Amino acid sequence: MMSGSETPQEIVGRCQVVMAHAWMVRTFVKHSEEAEEFPELMGIARVVFDTSRALEAKLEEPPTYLRMLRKKVGKLKGATEQFRRDAERSSTHTNFRQAVISMEGVIADLETLLAAGEMALQRT
Repeated sequence: MMSGSETPQEIVGRCQVVMAHAWMVRTFVKHSEEAEEFPELMGIARVVFDTSRALEAKLEEPPTYLRMLRKKVGKLKGATEQFRRDAERSSTHTNFRQAVISMEGVIADLETLLAAGEMALQRT
C-alpha cells in the first residue's frame, strides 16, 4: 500500500519488484512446451525482456526510469492483451491462466506506481 510519501527512488524499487513478477512469467512461457507449438506465446517474453532491460539501465535515475516506463507500459499492456488471447488458444492449463492474471496484475501495478512516481517527482 502506498502512503503518498514514497520517494521516486523507492517507487522505482517497487517497480522493479513488479517487473520481477513479469520476468517469472517470461521464464515460464519461454520454457513451456506450449511455446514450441505456439511460438506466438513468445511475444510476451520478448516484450518483458525488452522492458526489463530498458528499465534496469535507468535504475539510478528515477526521472529517466519513469519516463522510460511511461514509454514501455503501453507496449507491455498490448503484449499482455495478446498473451491473454494466445494463452487461451494454446492451453487450458491453470499455469497459463495464472500467468495471464499475473501479467494483468503487473500492468495494473505499474500504472499505479507510474502515477505515484510522477506525483513524487513533482514533490521534489
